[in-house]
Amino acid sequence: MFDQILGLPAHPLIIHAAVVLTPLLVVLSIAYAVLPAFRRRLDWAVVLTAIAAPAAVFGAKESGEELEARLFKGQIPQPVLDHSSFANPLFFSTLGLGVVALVLVYLTRPVREPGTAATGSARAVSLVLSVLAVVLALVVAYYVFRAGDSGARAVWGS
Repeated sequence: MFDQILGLPAHPLIIHAAVVLTPLLVVLSIAYAVLPAFRRRLDWAVVLTAIAAPAAVFGAKESGEELEARLFKGQIPQPVLDHSSFANPLFFSTLGLGVVALVLVYLTRPVREPGTAATGSARAVSLVLSVLAVVLALVVAYYVFRAGDSGARAVWGS
């Protein structure tokens, strides 16, 4: 399923979505977490990227595994092994950030009843989720950089 798109290897095509959406999720999640005044303007973008980025990373991971199996048939060069070693950590950290971002948006959405303020426990949960979102965003940023850099080195050399 993830092997080819219109006769071309799917991996080089799919990674472009991951390369754009994953750093965008990182930036939007950090902005949403640390700039509460802008949350109403960012919420839709955070929700979209929180869904799309993990999907793009999953597609990149799966298509990379298909490409690796087709090209190397068990004799995988070390640079490709290095690159593929970042696939699972990137996927799971991106998925985690996506879930945390979605929960943060859900819990910080404007209260529907006018004059109702957030409780102290709601603020505490929001703060914890905001810190977790920033930490996960930094982890995702690390892994997306390492995956991209190692992939470029595997294809183009050091």
